[in-house]
Amino acid sequence: MTRAVLQFQAWSVAPDEEPDAEPITFGAQCAVCLRTSSRSTLQQDVADWVRDHAARNPSHHSYRELIQRPLRAWMPHTVNP
Repeated sequence: MTRAVLQFQAWSVAPDEEPDAEPITFGAQCAVCLRTSSRSTLQQDVADWVRDHAARNPSHHSYRELIQRPLRAWMPHTVNP
């Protein structure tokens, strides 16, 4: 019979602010028809899409903001067995 030794580690998670991190992107989704805007690094592009979509669909008043933010995870206190 083989035995395994498990060691549980605490991980930390935070926004990835390294120079090579992916950009934060924004989008929107209509809560009525579920159509989604394209992703953009500019929030104004998303606001323009919401206004245009609402103008074309006067009964669509509810939207979801979609934010994609890069994260990084690391073990701050790694103990060597």
